Amino acid sequence: MEKKDYSKEDSYLRAKKRVETIKGFYWHLVVFLAVNGFITISGVMRNMTQGESFMEAFWDSATFFTWVPWGIGLLIHGIVVFDVFSFVIGKGWEERKIKEIIEKEEHTYTSLNR
Repeated sequence: MEKKDYSKEDSYLRAKKRVETIKGFYWHLVVFLAVNGFITISGVMRNMTQGESFMEAFWDSATFFTWVPWGIGLLIHGIVVFDVFSFVIGKGWEERKIKEIIEKEEHTYTSLNR
């Protein structure tokens, strides 16, 4: 396997870009919580002024209308940013798989030729 030689400037630029993507995710999270918190509080207050109890107002389906789809989007954003599944199919996965297959074939070949 060929080892890549990166300059310090290249490393810095890659790290800076990575920090920017992480920062973007955190801003997404803050906006998600702020907007959905506002929608939830205003919806609960509106429903309570119409005679519902707190629990009835809170568990109204309209309260969660934006939480769920936006939350799914936020979850996907987090998975991409933090590379959650990199251990399965990430950088180096192909190389590890090729090495595994070669080792398996070599083991099978040596076992058959004994």
